[in-house]
Amino acid sequence: MMECEEFKPDQHKKEMMAVQDTMDVLRGKWKITILSSICFYNKRRFSDILNDVHGISNKMLSKELKELEINQLITRTVIDTHPVTIHYQLTEHGKTLRTIIDNLTEWGKRHRRKIIGS
Repeated sequence: MMECEEFKPDQHKKEMMAVQDTMDVLRGKWKITILSSICFYNKRRFSDILNDVHGISNKMLSKELKELEINQLITRTVIDTHPVTIHYQLTEHGKTLRTIIDNLTEWGKRHRRKIIGS
């Protein structure tokens, strides 16, 4: 990341574009929480994610999982069992978000302690 000592307009534009690209992929109320659910457990079934992400509907979870798959952050594996089992897991590209997820988790814990004191 660019140091604050010297302002370079072209570099700043590129960095702002990178932030916008990241926000476009992770935008929305649910994506980071879904990724967290998968990240912490490695493989997750649809119902497991649904239980982790409080307030999300089946339809919305399905939509968000499809978008994460399109962006190559997760893979969907269908296992031929009866009934069929589907696992979701992070791709190698998705695993690069681990640091961001860990940082958000730690920040959230500190913020909760600061605001609520517990």
